[in-house]
Amino acid sequence: MTSSPESRTPDHKPRPWVDLLVSIIIPSVILMKFSGDEDLGRVNALVIGLAFPLGWGLFELVRYHKKNFIALLGLISVALTGGIGLMELSPQWLAIKEAAIPSIIGLAVLVSTRTKYPLVRTLLYNPKVLDVDKIHTVLKENGRVAEFEARLMKATYFLAGTFLFSAIMNYVLAKWIVTSPSGTQAFNEELGQMTLVSYPMIAIPSMVMMIGIFYYLWRSIRKLTGFTLEEAMAPHLHEEQGSGKSTTKDR
Repeated sequence: MTSSPESRTPDHKPRPWVDLLVSIIIPSVILMKFSGDEDLGRVNALVIGLAFPLGWGLFELVRYHKKNFIALLGLISVALTGGIGLMELSPQWLAIKEAAIPSIIGLAVLVSTRTKYPLVRTLLYNPKVLDVDKIHTVLKENGRVAEFEARLMKATYFLAGTFLFSAIMNYVLAKWIVTSPSGTQAFNEELGQMTLVSYPMIAIPSMVMMIGIFYYLWRSIRKLTGFTLEEAMAPHLHEEQGSGKSTTKDR
């Protein structure tokens, strides 16, 4: 018996510390500390530094089949950054690129509400996190589907707002930090500094806002269905919790 492609694909488990190390810390250190002519040189440091997040992103796509719009834009963003540095374009293009990527995602979130596959359902209201079928069944029984859809639309606008925040902050940071001509050692060092600073100044606040949106969505589900968080969770999460407790008891 041959297994299907889906069964051969390993389960992807989030590894935030690995993502942080490979996508932020290592590239930043290489760009800031090894761009001098006595080290790697500006071109090699730029290529090697950006190869880490680009290679990691490609690995995630191929290994776990994470072929999604946002992951693709992330890879394009890294490639464009390298292109701007290697082609020695004006730093203004870097600021524009930094603002354009989250702006495109935010616009896609809004546009997707007019399609069969709204991104808010993919990112927040999805079967990997919540028992969507059970929630919908109770909403239908209670006659609250329309009300919930209105709240889901509101969550969509909040989600688009987080990407607007990222776009503005990315542009401000790029204009503030990266001021040297591209193709220089100073440009690489400033690019590394911007990459490092962007995590506490942009990624963490955006994550907090995302958690806030999920909390709003969860409160809406609780109000309209009466489910507790455990009752609304996806079934496979219950199984993982149960196996975790069993392992602890066995020890």
